[in-house]
Amino acid sequence: MSLTAPDRIWWKPLGWQERLWVTIAFVWCLVLFLMMPLWGVVGKQNNPVETYRVAPVDFFRIASTFIEKHTVGNERGVPVVRPPAGGEAYLIARIWQWTPILELKRGETYRLHVSSIDLQHGLSIQPLNMNFQVLPGYDYVLTLTPTQVGEYSLICNEYCLIGHHNMTGKIIVKE
Repeated sequence: MSLTAPDRIWWKPLGWQERLWVTIAFVWCLVLFLMMPLWGVVGKQNNPVETYRVAPVDFFRIASTFIEKHTVGNERGVPVVRPPAGGEAYLIARIWQWTPILELKRGETYRLHVSSIDLQHGLSIQPLNMNFQVLPGYDYVLTLTPTQVGEYSLICNEYCLIGHHNMTGKIIVKE
């Protein structure tokens, strides 16, 4: 509560400095608003993804057949799979595990099918900083073309209960 009553007309027209700052703020808001859709197109930020509905049990069956057919080794109980160059690859997210370990060839384009068979998971491919949500009942088809040889970590970035911190996997890119 004020000790004195405010002037009858308490507002006054904006001075030139206030008008300048309001104009700068408005223009900056417009720039940021227009950059959101523009950056998705020009910045090539959005990875091409197709999505299909699939029953988790059906995806698991298809992926297991793929794993059996293309397994070339084993690392700590997880199969290492080498899909045909330029072909289809499958990645299963299940509680606290990404399976299989994929061995891809540099420069080849792969269609990577990813789905969860139990809970919602988040697929983060590091150090590329690519992030995807993986839900049961959906087959996400990511188009990947590895350009650098090396090992890439797969990390679950969506909390999936008590063993979440152990949910890691791997993609190996070879020459």
